[in-house]
Amino acid sequence: MSEDVYEAAAIDGARPWRRFWSITFPMIAPFFTINMVLALKNFLMVFDHIIALTGGGPGYATESISVLIFRGGFEGSQFGYQSANAVIYFIVIVAISIFQLRVLQKREVQQ
Repeated sequence: MSEDVYEAAAIDGARPWRRFWSITFPMIAPFFTINMVLALKNFLMVFDHIIALTGGGPGYATESISVLIFRGGFEGSQFGYQSANAVIYFIVIVAISIFQLRVLQKREVQQ
C-alpha cells in the first residue's frame, strides 16, 4: 500500500493508533483471522506436547481434554464412551472456529 493513504490520514489529524485501526489492521485482517482460528484450534487440541513433556502429570495438573479422551479410551478401555467424547469435542471445536471466523471476518476489507 502506498504512503499516500497514511499521509492523508495524518493531514486529517489521525493519530498513529487511529491510523493503525483504520488503515493497517483492516489490510492485515485476513491473515489475522486465519492465524487466530488456527491458534485456537491448536490450543484446544494440544496433545503431543503434554504427553512428551509431562505425560499429563503431576497428578492431573496438565491433562487436557485430548489427553483425557486418549487415557480413558486406551488405558481405561472405555472405547465407545471416549469415541462419543471425541465426536462431541470435534463438534465444539468446529462450532467455536466457525463463530470465530464469522466475528473476525466482519473486520476484513473487501477488495
